Amino acid sequence: LLVACQSDTKTESSKSKDVQWGYTGATGPDHWGDLSKDYKLSKNGKEQSPINITGAEDVDLPELNLNNQESEAQVENNGHTIEVSFKNPKNTLTIGDDVYKLQQFHFHAPSENEIDGQTYPLEGHFVYKTDNGKITVISVLYNYGDENQALKQIWDKMPQAANTETELSQPISLDDFYPEDKDYYNFEGSLTTPPCTEGVNWIVFKNQETVSKEQVEKFTQTLGFENNRPIQDTNGRQIKE
Repeated sequence: LLVACQSDTKTESSKSKDVQWGYTGATGPDHWGDLSKDYKLSKNGKEQSPINITGAEDVDLPELNLNNQESEAQVENNGHTIEVSFKNPKNTLTIGDDVYKLQQFHFHAPSENEIDGQTYPLEGHFVYKTDNGKITVISVLYNYGDENQALKQIWDKMPQAANTETELSQPISLDDFYPEDKDYYNFEGSLTTPPCTEGVNWIVFKNQETVSKEQVEKFTQTLGFENNRPIQDTNGRQIKE
Protein backbone atom coordinates (compact mmCIF):
# COMPACT_ATOMS: atom_id res chain seq x y z
CA LEU A 1 0.00 0.00 0.00
CA LEU A 2 6.96 3.27 1.25
CA VAL A 3 10.39 3.14 1.72
CA ALA A 4 12.49 3.25 4.81
CA CYS A 5 9.90 3.40 7.46
CA GLN A 6 6.36 4.18 6.68
CA SER A 7 3.11 2.40 6.77
CA ASP A 8 0.07 2.41 4.59
CA THR A 9 -1.78 4.67 6.98
CA LYS A 10 -0.62 7.68 8.93
CA THR A 11 -1.92 6.24 12.19
CA GLU A 12 -0.03 2.99 11.72
CA SER A 13 3.18 4.72 10.72
CA SER A 14 3.28 6.98 13.76
CA LYS A 15 3.12 3.95 16.06
CA SER A 16 5.85 1.99 14.36
CA LYS A 17 8.37 4.58 13.22
CA ASP A 18 10.81 3.53 15.94
CA VAL A 19 11.40 0.17 14.25
CA GLN A 20 13.38 0.52 11.05
CA TRP A 21 12.19 -1.67 8.21
CA GLY A 22 12.95 -1.65 4.53
CA TYR A 23 12.95 -3.65 1.32
CA THR A 24 16.50 -5.04 1.30
CA GLY A 25 18.83 -6.98 3.53
CA ALA A 26 18.26 -7.62 7.23
CA THR A 27 15.24 -5.30 7.43
CA GLY A 28 13.64 -6.57 4.19
CA PRO A 29 10.23 -8.26 3.81
CA ASP A 30 11.50 -11.73 4.76
CA HIS A 31 12.46 -10.36 8.18
CA TRP A 32 9.60 -7.96 8.97
CA GLY A 33 7.92 -10.44 11.31
CA ASP A 34 11.06 -10.64 13.44
CA LEU A 35 11.73 -6.90 13.72
CA SER A 36 8.91 -6.19 16.18
CA LYS A 37 6.14 -8.07 17.95
CA ASP A 38 3.80 -5.50 16.37
CA TYR A 39 4.77 -6.90 12.95
CA LYS A 40 4.05 -10.57 13.68
CA LEU A 41 1.13 -10.68 11.22
CA SER A 42 3.62 -10.22 8.39
CA LYS A 43 4.95 -13.68 9.29
CA ASN A 44 1.90 -15.45 10.78
CA GLY A 45 -1.08 -13.78 9.09
CA LYS A 46 -3.46 -15.80 6.89
CA GLU A 47 -4.82 -12.91 4.78
CA GLN A 48 -1.68 -11.07 3.77
CA SER A 49 -1.20 -8.85 0.73
CA PRO A 50 -0.16 -8.62 -2.06
CA ILE A 51 -1.47 -11.66 -3.93
CA ASN A 52 -1.54 -13.14 -7.40
CA ILE A 53 -5.10 -12.48 -8.54
CA THR A 54 -6.23 -15.60 -10.36
CA GLY A 55 -9.25 -17.89 -10.45
CA ALA A 56 -11.65 -15.08 -9.55
CA GLU A 57 -15.30 -15.98 -9.02
CA ASP A 58 -17.77 -14.03 -11.15
CA VAL A 59 -20.27 -12.42 -8.76
CA ASP A 60 -22.47 -9.33 -8.70
CA LEU A 61 -20.09 -6.82 -7.10
CA PRO A 62 -21.49 -3.44 -6.07
CA GLU A 63 -20.77 -0.42 -8.25
CA LEU A 64 -18.16 1.84 -6.71
CA ASN A 65 -19.71 5.04 -5.41
CA LEU A 66 -16.81 7.47 -5.69
CA ASN A 67 -17.03 11.15 -4.88
CA ASN A 68 -13.87 12.73 -6.29
CA GLN A 69 -13.22 16.41 -5.70
CA GLU A 70 -10.25 18.54 -6.62
CA SER A 71 -8.08 18.76 -3.53
CA GLU A 72 -4.93 20.56 -2.46
CA ALA A 73 -2.22 18.07 -1.61
CA GLN A 74 1.40 17.59 -0.69
CA VAL A 75 3.86 14.95 -1.86
CA GLU A 76 6.31 13.30 0.52
CA ASN A 77 9.32 11.05 0.08
CA ASN A 78 9.04 9.10 3.34
CA GLY A 79 11.99 6.82 2.68
CA HIS A 80 9.71 3.92 1.65
CA THR A 81 7.63 5.40 -1.13
CA ILE A 82 6.36 8.61 -2.69
CA GLU A 83 3.11 9.48 -0.92
CA VAL A 84 0.46 12.09 -1.65
CA SER A 85 -1.73 13.31 1.20
CA PHE A 86 -4.45 15.92 1.55
CA LYS A 87 -4.90 18.82 3.94
CA ASN A 88 -8.67 18.42 3.92
CA PRO A 89 -9.79 14.93 2.81
CA LYS A 90 -12.82 15.45 0.56
CA ASN A 91 -12.61 12.35 -1.63
CA THR A 92 -14.92 9.56 -0.50
CA LEU A 93 -15.83 6.00 -1.42
CA THR A 94 -19.20 4.67 -0.27
CA ILE A 95 -19.78 0.92 -0.01
CA GLY A 96 -23.18 0.04 1.44
CA ASP A 97 -23.56 2.10 4.61
CA ASP A 98 -19.82 2.69 4.98
CA VAL A 99 -18.32 6.02 3.91
CA TYR A 100 -14.55 5.84 3.42
CA LYS A 101 -12.39 8.97 3.19
CA LEU A 102 -9.22 8.96 1.10
CA GLN A 103 -6.27 9.32 3.48
CA GLN A 104 -3.36 9.18 1.07
CA PHE A 105 -2.04 7.38 -1.97
CA HIS A 106 1.41 6.06 -2.75
CA PHE A 107 3.25 3.87 -5.23
CA HIS A 108 5.21 0.64 -5.58
CA ALA A 109 7.59 -0.30 -8.40
CA PRO A 110 7.35 -2.95 -9.62
CA SER A 111 3.74 -3.77 -8.75
CA GLU A 112 2.90 -5.75 -5.63
CA ASN A 113 -0.30 -7.44 -6.77
CA GLU A 114 -0.20 -9.60 -9.89
CA ILE A 115 -2.96 -10.67 -12.28
CA ASP A 116 -2.62 -14.27 -13.52
CA GLY A 117 1.07 -14.17 -12.65
CA GLN A 118 1.79 -10.91 -14.47
CA THR A 119 3.75 -8.21 -12.70
CA TYR A 120 3.29 -4.58 -13.74
CA PRO A 121 5.94 -1.83 -13.71
CA LEU A 122 4.05 0.36 -11.22
CA GLU A 123 1.11 0.15 -8.82
CA GLY A 124 -0.73 2.92 -6.98
CA HIS A 125 -2.45 2.29 -3.64
CA PHE A 126 -5.25 4.69 -2.72
CA VAL A 127 -5.94 4.22 0.99
CA TYR A 128 -9.47 4.94 2.22
CA LYS A 129 -10.62 4.77 5.83
CA THR A 130 -13.95 5.10 7.66
CA ASP A 131 -14.26 7.14 10.83
CA ASN A 132 -14.36 3.88 12.81
CA GLY A 133 -11.17 2.53 11.24
CA LYS A 134 -12.26 0.23 8.39
CA ILE A 135 -9.77 0.33 5.50
CA THR A 136 -10.30 -0.12 1.76
CA VAL A 137 -7.37 0.13 -0.62
CA ILE A 138 -8.03 0.83 -4.29
CA SER A 139 -5.21 -0.39 -6.52
CA VAL A 140 -4.33 1.01 -9.93
CA LEU A 141 -1.88 -1.01 -12.04
CA TYR A 142 0.20 0.63 -14.77
CA ASN A 143 1.46 -0.72 -18.07
CA TYR A 144 4.33 0.81 -20.04
CA GLY A 145 3.09 3.30 -22.60
CA ASP A 146 2.63 7.05 -22.89
CA GLU A 147 3.79 9.38 -20.15
CA ASN A 148 1.07 9.56 -17.49
CA GLN A 149 -0.06 13.18 -17.17
CA ALA A 150 -1.71 12.71 -13.77
CA LEU A 151 1.49 11.25 -12.37
CA LYS A 152 3.57 13.97 -14.04
CA GLN A 153 2.27 16.68 -11.71
CA ILE A 154 3.44 14.55 -8.75
CA TRP A 155 6.69 13.37 -10.34
CA ASP A 156 7.64 16.99 -11.15
CA LYS A 157 7.47 17.79 -7.42
CA MET A 158 8.84 14.46 -6.16
CA PRO A 159 11.24 15.16 -3.27
CA GLN A 160 14.62 13.60 -3.93
CA ALA A 161 15.62 13.30 -0.26
CA ALA A 162 13.94 10.94 2.21
CA ASN A 163 11.69 12.45 4.88
CA THR A 164 11.03 15.62 2.92
CA GLU A 165 7.81 16.91 1.40
CA THR A 166 6.60 19.66 -0.88
CA GLU A 167 3.28 21.22 -1.82
CA LEU A 168 1.74 20.35 -5.16
CA SER A 169 1.35 23.49 -7.23
CA GLN A 170 -2.27 22.83 -8.19
CA PRO A 171 -5.19 20.82 -6.81
CA ILE A 172 -5.46 17.26 -8.07
CA SER A 173 -8.48 15.18 -9.02
CA LEU A 174 -8.67 11.43 -8.61
CA ASP A 175 -10.70 11.26 -11.81
CA ASP A 176 -7.34 11.73 -13.57
CA PHE A 177 -5.82 8.71 -11.80
CA TYR A 178 -8.57 6.11 -12.08
CA PRO A 179 -9.46 4.18 -15.25
CA GLU A 180 -12.72 5.14 -16.94
CA ASP A 181 -13.93 1.53 -16.78
CA LYS A 182 -14.04 0.71 -13.08
CA ASP A 183 -14.55 -3.05 -13.33
CA TYR A 184 -12.62 -4.57 -10.44
CA TYR A 185 -11.39 -7.56 -8.47
CA ASN A 186 -12.24 -7.75 -4.77
CA PHE A 187 -10.70 -9.71 -1.89
CA GLU A 188 -9.77 -9.46 1.78
CA GLY A 189 -6.13 -8.75 2.54
CA SER A 190 -3.73 -6.65 4.57
CA LEU A 191 -1.60 -3.56 4.42
CA THR A 192 1.54 -4.39 2.43
CA THR A 193 3.90 -2.62 4.83
CA PRO A 194 4.52 -3.22 8.54
CA PRO A 195 2.55 -3.85 10.67
CA CYS A 196 0.74 -5.59 7.75
CA THR A 197 -2.65 -5.16 9.46
CA GLU A 198 -5.31 -7.55 8.14
CA GLY A 199 -9.01 -6.92 7.54
CA VAL A 200 -8.30 -4.63 4.59
CA ASN A 201 -10.83 -4.62 1.74
CA TRP A 202 -8.93 -4.65 -1.56
CA ILE A 203 -10.31 -3.30 -4.83
CA VAL A 204 -8.00 -3.81 -7.82
CA PHE A 205 -9.09 -2.24 -11.09
CA LYS A 206 -8.99 -4.68 -14.00
CA ASN A 207 -8.06 -1.93 -16.45
CA GLN A 208 -4.57 -0.47 -16.33
CA GLU A 209 -3.34 3.06 -16.84
CA THR A 210 -0.13 3.85 -18.73
CA VAL A 211 3.21 5.07 -17.42
CA SER A 212 6.42 5.80 -19.29
CA LYS A 213 9.64 3.90 -18.63
CA GLU A 214 11.26 7.22 -17.73
CA GLN A 215 8.65 7.85 -15.04
CA VAL A 216 9.19 4.42 -13.48
CA GLU A 217 12.96 4.85 -13.63
CA LYS A 218 12.75 8.26 -11.92
CA PHE A 219 10.64 6.76 -9.12
CA THR A 220 12.99 3.83 -8.48
CA GLN A 221 16.13 5.96 -8.75
CA THR A 222 14.70 8.48 -6.28
CA LEU A 223 14.05 5.76 -3.70
CA GLY A 224 17.21 3.85 -4.52
CA PHE A 225 15.56 0.42 -4.48
CA GLU A 226 12.49 -1.52 -5.62
CA ASN A 227 9.74 -1.16 -3.02
CA ASN A 228 7.44 -4.12 -3.59
CA ARG A 229 6.59 -6.79 -1.03
CA PRO A 230 6.66 -10.31 -2.52
CA ILE A 231 3.45 -12.20 -3.33
CA GLN A 232 1.74 -13.78 -0.31
CA ASP A 233 -0.20 -17.05 -0.08
CA THR A 234 -3.95 -16.66 -0.60
CA ASN A 235 -4.64 -19.47 1.90
CA GLY A 236 -7.88 -20.31 0.14
CA ARG A 237 -9.23 -16.76 0.10
CA GLN A 238 -12.09 -16.01 -2.26
CA ILE A 239 -11.27 -13.57 -5.04
CA LYS A 240 -14.34 -11.97 -6.63
CA GLU A 241 -14.83 -10.13 -9.90
